[in-house]
Amino acid sequence: MIIPALDLIDGQVVRLHQGDYAKQRDYGADPLSRLQAYEREGAQLLHLVDLTGAKDPAKRQTTLLKTLLAGVSVPVQVGGGIRTEEDVAALLDAGAARVVIGSTAIKSPERVKSWFTRRGAERIVLALDVRIGADGKKRVAVSGWQEESEQTLEEVITDFASAGLRHVLCTDISKDGTLAGSNVVLYQEICAAFPDISFQASGGIGGLNDIAPLPATGVAGVIVGRALLDGKMTLPEAIACWQNA
Repeated sequence: MIIPALDLIDGQVVRLHQGDYAKQRDYGADPLSRLQAYEREGAQLLHLVDLTGAKDPAKRQTTLLKTLLAGVSVPVQVGGGIRTEEDVAALLDAGAARVVIGSTAIKSPERVKSWFTRRGAERIVLALDVRIGADGKKRVAVSGWQEESEQTLEEVITDFASAGLRHVLCTDISKDGTLAGSNVVLYQEICAAFPDISFQASGGIGGLNDIAPLPATGVAGVIVGRALLDGKMTLPEAIACWQNA
């Protein structure tokens, strides 16, 4: 599945290079029309990140998110600075199909596991961003990639499997926003290790050649952001590439 993604800062569609707010590329103030176009072109799932809310939860773009979620009929998963169960409830109430949780899952795992119990594992996606060291270990980064935890990707997934974990969005930080290709080996390894988890690949998609090898890895879908915004491919082309791989 191809999952078109939009990142939002103060109502603007943007892309950050490797999570750096100082390296921001703007794509206009029309997120709803972009989402509606993606829906018309065949998207079955959309991905939204509230970067304003990620930086300051008090400034979460709730009104905008409600408008966007009401404006499309396909499911939308939403992330960005989700720190409390109230944040989760507010996004689900606003119409999000799933809520994407990142750093909080690493910093407060037991609290987040309780959300799985109360909200349902189908409604939560863990966003696990990894830096792969010289030793080959996939260490999970947190706080907008400013900090690195001691936990590995495999350790976090194993821990949350006990809470019923179903969906993981996995990003190789070195690839994000670069259009330099996806880390195919990473996804082969984690899909083989955890066949019951539905993985979403993220980071580095620059063209159709980057999508083509991913279905064979076992991932359920791939997040595509900047490549669509930059016109490197159309969504129908990306969907056809995924389906025919």
